[in-house]
Amino acid sequence: MAMAPLPNRLYSAAQTRELDRLAIAGGVSGATLMARAGQAAFDLMLQRWPEVREPAILCGAGNNGGDGYVVARLAQEAGLRPVVYQWRPLDRLGGDALAMAEAARDAGVPMQPLNLDNLPQAAPLLVDGLLGTGISGALRDDMRALLQALDALDKPVLALDIPSGLSADSGASAGAVLNADCTITFIGVNRGLLTGVGPCHCGQLVFSGLNVDEAVYQAVPDPVWRPTPLDLRRWLPRRRRDGHKGHYGHVLVIGGDHGFAGAPSMSAQAAARCGAGLVSLATRAENLTAVLARQPEIMARAVDDVAGLEPLLERATVVAVGPGLGTGEWGQTLLKRVLMTDLPLVLDADALNLLADWGVDANDHWILTPHPGEAGRLLGSDSATVQRDRFAAVEALASRYGGTALLKGLGTLVRGQGGCALISDGNPGMGSGGMGDVLTGVIAALLAQGVPPYQAAALGAMAHARAADRAAAEHGERGLLATDLLPPLRWELNGK
Repeated sequence: MAMAPLPNRLYSAAQTRELDRLAIAGGVSGATLMARAGQAAFDLMLQRWPEVREPAILCGAGNNGGDGYVVARLAQEAGLRPVVYQWRPLDRLGGDALAMAEAARDAGVPMQPLNLDNLPQAAPLLVDGLLGTGISGALRDDMRALLQALDALDKPVLALDIPSGLSADSGASAGAVLNADCTITFIGVNRGLLTGVGPCHCGQLVFSGLNVDEAVYQAVPDPVWRPTPLDLRRWLPRRRRDGHKGHYGHVLVIGGDHGFAGAPSMSAQAAARCGAGLVSLATRAENLTAVLARQPEIMARAVDDVAGLEPLLERATVVAVGPGLGTGEWGQTLLKRVLMTDLPLVLDADALNLLADWGVDANDHWILTPHPGEAGRLLGSDSATVQRDRFAAVEALASRYGGTALLKGLGTLVRGQGGCALISDGNPGMGSGGMGDVLTGVIAALLAQGVPPYQAAALGAMAHARAADRAAAEHGERGLLATDLLPPLRWELNGK
């Protein structure tokens, strides 16, 4: 089976089951799909680990185990010496999984029970077909202990469909996860593989569509969208030959209380580098020299009160507020005035903390960009609760506050009018100060150029993450700074 590029449609566990059902209803039997999945996994195993002769195939009782039995049979027929470790004996299986298990047995594949007293200690490779995408809630104690023991063997692992113990819906651990070096997933990519702790456990992610017809995908509505550079080019308007700065919007950044000049300066720089026609910055007087020395194109103004802010608001088309704003009287006064406007807003950092304290009404004009801690405060919970189900959290943010919600983190999520998006780009080097400030400016610049809010948030986050990947590829992840993203951001937004 041919491997395909990672699709830009991501699915819940229920949606992938519906894809399977529709494919079968369309004339492809479940046994045929299982055989195709096993063949794709076997081909990948040979490609990735060509030296392995005695793989241990871990088989559960469901269809995931059925895929594993196909891999075992193909390995046996190819002259390898696989061993199946069964979580459940054949008399506990049914349907297509039983048929594949019997075929493997008849081909001469040796089979042993899998338990804490019988682990594949000497195997050079584990093929994980234990638990599939259907787990819900916490693992039973015996399975949790087994996954922990298998993980402690420190063997290379090829996971079939999903690493055992990982939630396909939330990307959270169900209590323990068997870490994979490579995961091959079939027909539809589960959204949990790409957010939460999913990317930490799945290793390299490989996709095979198993030759399922495109009509099957069209029949399952509302998948999660994974933006690509092609989407950015589609939504970002082509520049007119006679275009001038007035055509591309005026971003007003508000922030930078005493001692916090850097954050709003980075937001303003990012807005300018990402194509806003004009960028103004309302900040404390003490910050002006540093801002203008760094980026003279930014129209920095000293603002001490609402009266000083009024003329800037009159000229702005988009307002970004929060970086370095603080939660003191100055920041509170300016934010309250901003919330009275009908301008599109991008809110970050201390603006979000103040919203959480104030209990404000929903607003269709804003984009909220919290990290998990800020999201927890906005929802009256905490970051751990947010991270246990990031999809539920971003849905709750959008429902409670309106507009568009962007939940930062590994597998950034965006929920707004138009659906839900997941950003699969990015790297650990982004764990440094100022990254969120730059993202605020990127999104504001896209809004200023006419991109609708949901698309501006999703595509801005995608371009921001891809710029970080470009910068890390050139100099490494360690020591990556937020301002290192400014040159590659310009490349991303120009389709280079």
